[in-house]
Amino acid sequence: MALPFYTISDLDLANKTVLMRVDINSPINPDTGEILSFKRIEEHARSIRKLPLCKLILLAHQSRPGKKDYVNLSEHAKVLSDLLERDVIYVDSLFQKRAVDAIKAMEVGDIILLENSRFYAEEVVLKDATMDTQEKSHIVRTLSPLADVFVNDAFSAIHRSQPTLVGFCRLMPSCAGPLMEKELRALKRVTENPERPCIAVLGGLKVDDSIKVAEHLLGRNIIDKLLTVGVVGSMFQWADGYDLGTPNINFIRSELKDADELVERCRKMLAEHPDRICYPSDMALNRDGKRERITLSELPADAPIYDISIDTIARYSIVIKEARTIIANGPAGVYEIPEFSEGTIEIFKAINDSEGYSVMGGGETTQVIKDRKMTGIDHVSTGGGALINYLSGKEMPALGALRTSRGMFPEGEEESQK
Repeated sequence: MALPFYTISDLDLANKTVLMRVDINSPINPDTGEILSFKRIEEHARSIRKLPLCKLILLAHQSRPGKKDYVNLSEHAKVLSDLLERDVIYVDSLFQKRAVDAIKAMEVGDIILLENSRFYAEEVVLKDATMDTQEKSHIVRTLSPLADVFVNDAFSAIHRSQPTLVGFCRLMPSCAGPLMEKELRALKRVTENPERPCIAVLGGLKVDDSIKVAEHLLGRNIIDKLLTVGVVGSMFQWADGYDLGTPNINFIRSELKDADELVERCRKMLAEHPDRICYPSDMALNRDGKRERITLSELPADAPIYDISIDTIARYSIVIKEARTIIANGPAGVYEIPEFSEGTIEIFKAINDSEGYSVMGGGETTQVIKDRKMTGIDHVSTGGGALINYLSGKEMPALGALRTSRGMFPEGEEESQK
């Protein structure tokens, strides 16, 4: 499956000075500075192992200004060193003299991690700027003459336009890194001529994200069936005329400022795709901490909906078993409470056991898969906003920059033909 830009196999990186953008943005204990999850760092460690020996300069960010986890990258460098069993030198500078001197002193095989790119105003204020403007930033103007190749491995940031993500691509040969390539090949497989039947399972609290994804996947006929769970399922029930009950309507309105607009968009999808959208036929209420089943015909509910129930689990599991391609994002209920984790676990188990090709994403989704040791899922994405934007058909600035670079530097074409 061809990609419209170079990958590391297309460019000669051996013994070169390589700028590599990664996304090691990780959850951090604000009191101790301890990194709480190594998942993203582990993924990029795998990418680094696939590179030939070179002088490797890593660019990365952590959080954003004003957040408690907006810290330097010294701990990230230590974790990466441990994972690689190689020294990763942290440099507390991005493009000032300390960074330049460190880069000039590198030898083949060295790895340095420069400072949190968002410590510098350009990386933050130029987030929506053109490539021309990104190229003129101090970050890019200082670092680009020091490197031979740019590798973007930060899949989870492809929906952003910032100097360290797009600014180098017209100034040097640029390519997608191994993690980026793996993510994009998986997503292309489920969105471009997927094996049929192709289904999506969308849930969780981020209803606006799920609705954007649903509109694109249904509108482009990418999926044959949409299974909705969680608050997403409740929204479609509401849109189809069911009274969810005061506790649930109040909760949705408290979580979603634009609830009425989102319901209307759900209603429009139901009108346009009446046979392709499924919502739960029975749910589990939280009745004073106890699980209580309720069917659609018994609505409105006088207690909050916390999960899907047995009939919906059985019905959805059949659809999942018959699917050849599965896209899934978000849990089916409040899975953190054991009493209401059944729907999420059973739906994910059905996906795990399915013979179809499956791609799953979402922070909560990832945690359930890890906790339950579900190894039958083909691809678990590292992307959050990037995954949602990709599945919504949005333009990806970082991918556009890589495509532009391929057109400007034909040496990659020559290398790939050797």
